[in-house]
Formats: sequence, C-alpha cells, structure tokens
Amino acid sequence: MENGTLTKKIVIVEDNEALAEIYKTRLELLGYTCFIGYNGITALYFIQQQIPDLVLLDLMIPDIPGGEVLETIRGTEWGKDIKVLVISNLNESEAPANLRQLGIEGYIVKANMVDDQIDQLVVNILNPPVVPTPPVQPSND
Repeated sequence: MENGTLTKKIVIVEDNEALAEIYKTRLELLGYTCFIGYNGITALYFIQQQIPDLVLLDLMIPDIPGGEVLETIRGTEWGKDIKVLVISNLNESEAPANLRQLGIEGYIVKANMVDDQIDQLVVNILNPPVVPTPPVQPSND
C-alpha cells in the first residue's frame, strides 16, 4: 500500500511464459500486483477472483481464446467495467471483429512493441494524466 491507496491489480493473460514473466517483472517494479493466466480457463479464474484494474489480454491462448475470454467477462456484472488492453501477435484486422464493440482500452501488436512500451501503456490506462481545469474568472458584469 502506497500513500494509503490500494495497489492496482493486473491480470496478464499470456501463454508465452517468458513474455508473461517479463511483463509481470516490469509492472511489479512500477508497484502493480500481477497475476498470470497462461490459458483462458486460468485467466477467467484470476479475473473473477481478483476483479483487476486491468487485463493484458493475448488473443491466441490455449483452452479458451482471448476473444471469448473478453466476451465472457463483458457478459458479467463484475467484469463489464474492467479495463482490457489486447496484446497479440495478430494484426487487428485478423482479430475478432467485435473486440472494439466489447470495449478495450487499446490494441497492440507484440512485434511492434518497444521495451518500455508496456509500462507506458499500463501507466496511461491506470493513471491517466490529470488535465488541470483553468480557474473560473469572475465576470465584471
């Protein structure tokens, strides 16, 4: 717990264990609590148990494909508002057509990612920059 706030939770849905561990290590260094689901069944279990602030979702995973995982969580009361970032080897044009309608924060192709991009994406989604509102000027009417 930092500054009295709860640590934000992330479920990483990725069947490549080395990649999942890299994401987990990078994000835990930023202060997030991470859980890894290497397949759709485990992913759904962690998502339902933890109700995370964010799910990093690979589409091509064993047991239940990522698109179906997203459909499943969106069809529940507890999962309808969870933020989801799709990270896949598929180009978005090859991905299930309904991903955007189901509500995702973004879509990134793994091959196009640079080292710290995952960190930046997660920080921007979970801690969006606060735009200060200009003070209201009193009118001289």
